[in-house]
Amino acid sequence: MAQIEELEMDAHRAQLNADLRRLVDKYRAIFGWDVPEVDEALSERLIIDSLRRALDDIERQAAAARR
Repeated sequence: MAQIEELEMDAHRAQLNADLRRLVDKYRAIFGWDVPEVDEALSERLIIDSLRRALDDIERQAAAARR
């Protein structure tokens, strides 16, 4: 049986995905303002990589706080 936390995450997963998509779009737009001939695919990949690194940092901080 699923944990209550898993059920709650399932209920909010679509919203979380939409929020992340908007965040990627926000930073892709900023790249476009700063670099007129921006490579959109490269920009998106860099943004997503940065989000992954930020999430890894948050995960490490959370784990350290639980100790």
